[in-house]
Amino acid sequence: MILIQLSYFAAAVLFILGLKRMSSPKTARGGIVWAGAGMVVATIATFFMPDMHNYGLMLLAILIGGGAAWYTGKKVAMTDMPQMIAIYNGMGGGAAAAIAAVELLKGTFASQSFLTLAVLGALIGSVAFSGSMVAFAKLQGLMKKSFLFPGQQKINMVVFAAALVFGLILISSGSTGGFPLFMFFALALAFGIMMTLPIGGADMPVVISLYNALTGLAVAFEGFVLGNAAMIIAGTVVGSAGTLLTQLMARAMNRPISNVLFSGFGATGGEASAEDAGGTMKEIDASDAAVMMAYASKVIIVPGYGMAVAQAQHKVWEFCKLLEEKGVTVKFAIHPVAGRMPGHMNVLLAEAGVPYDKIYDLEEINAEFPTADVALIIGANDVVNPVARTDPNSPIYGMPILDSDKAKNVIVVKRGRGTGFSGIENALFYLDNTRMLYGDGQEVAGKLIQEVKQL
Repeated sequence: MILIQLSYFAAAVLFILGLKRMSSPKTARGGIVWAGAGMVVATIATFFMPDMHNYGLMLLAILIGGGAAWYTGKKVAMTDMPQMIAIYNGMGGGAAAAIAAVELLKGTFASQSFLTLAVLGALIGSVAFSGSMVAFAKLQGLMKKSFLFPGQQKINMVVFAAALVFGLILISSGSTGGFPLFMFFALALAFGIMMTLPIGGADMPVVISLYNALTGLAVAFEGFVLGNAAMIIAGTVVGSAGTLLTQLMARAMNRPISNVLFSGFGATGGEASAEDAGGTMKEIDASDAAVMMAYASKVIIVPGYGMAVAQAQHKVWEFCKLLEEKGVTVKFAIHPVAGRMPGHMNVLLAEAGVPYDKIYDLEEINAEFPTADVALIIGANDVVNPVARTDPNSPIYGMPILDSDKAKNVIVVKRGRGTGFSGIENALFYLDNTRMLYGDGQEVAGKLIQEVKQL
C-alpha cells in the first residue's frame, strides 16, 4: 500500500512538473510527455489497489479509450482542435460524475463529509459534461451558436435550485439511491445543457476554460471520496489552472464571468450596411497588397479563426519569410480570445514553425501598430473591431482589442462580407486606411507569395 501511495505521489509530481513545462512553448511538448507519464504511473498503480477487481473490464476500457484518443489525436485537424478539447474535457467531468454515481449507489461513506463531497462532485461533473457536449456541438456546427427564449435564465435557476434540493435530500437522508438520485443527475445534466445553450460563439474560449476548471474540481472531490491522492492533486491543479485561465479570458474581454454565462452575447446581431458602419468597403487585389507589404518597413500579422479554417498558417509563414528576406520587420499579434479556445492561434503558429519571439500578446504589440506600415488581418474579426473603444452601445464595448486600425494601412483577408462569429459588424472594414482582400486564406497567401517572388 505504501508503494501505491508513493506511485500516486510520483504521478502527482509529474502532473505538476508537466503543467509547469507547458507554460513555455519551448518546453510544452516535454511537459505533455511528463504529464502523460504521470497518468501511466497512476493507472498502473491503480491495478494494485487492495480489493481491486474487474481487471478485464478495466483493460478493455483502457484499450477502447486509449485507442480512440490515439486515433482522433492523429487524425483531427487543427481547425477542429477546440471541439476536441471541449468533448475530451466533458468526458473528464462525465467520468467524475460516473464515479460519484457508483459510490452513491454503494452508499458506504465513512462520514457525512465524504457523502457531501460525492454529491458536489457529481453535480459539478454532470454540469461540466453536458455543458461541454453542447459547446462541442456548437463548435462543430451541429447546433446554433446560441438559443434564447423568454425567461430562459429564470428557468435555468429553477432547474439548478431543484438539482440542489435533490442533492440536499441525498445528503440529509443518507438514502443514496432511487428516485432522488435519478432526479438529481437528470436535473444536473439538464442544467449544464440549458446554461450553455444561450452562450454565443464569441464566448466559447471562456466557456471551455470554465468547464475545464469545473472538471478539475469534480475530479478533486471524487479523489477525496476514493482516498486517491493522484486524483486529488491532479484535479486541484486542473481546477485552479482552469479557474485562473477563465478569469484571464474574461478579463481579456473586459467582462465578468456572470456576463459571459448569462448575457447571451452573440445571440443576436447581423450584417450592418455600409452606411451604418460609416463608410464603404474598398477592395485590393493580391498584386497591390504584395507590393504594399514588400516595400514596407514593418508588417504586423493578426491571425484569427479564419486562418485556422483555411489552414493557411504554413503559407502565411512562408510569405512572412519572403518579406523578411526583403528587409521587412514582421511580427505576429495575438489576442487572448482569438480563435475558439485559449491559445488557439499560438498552437497554429507553432505548428507552422513561427519562432516564438515573433509572436506578441496584446499588451506587448498594441503600442507598435501606429509605427506599422501594414497590419495584415487574416481571418480575425471581433478582436480588431474598433467599436470596442468608440461605441458604448456595442456589446463588445470596453473589450481590449488589437489596435490594428491605427496602422498606416490595413489589409483584411476575408472570405466574404459577413460578420464575425459573434454576429457584430466590424467598423474596421469601412475605414479609409483599410482595404479588403477577399478569398480563402490559404489561396490568398499563395497568391501573395507568388507576387512577392516576382518583385
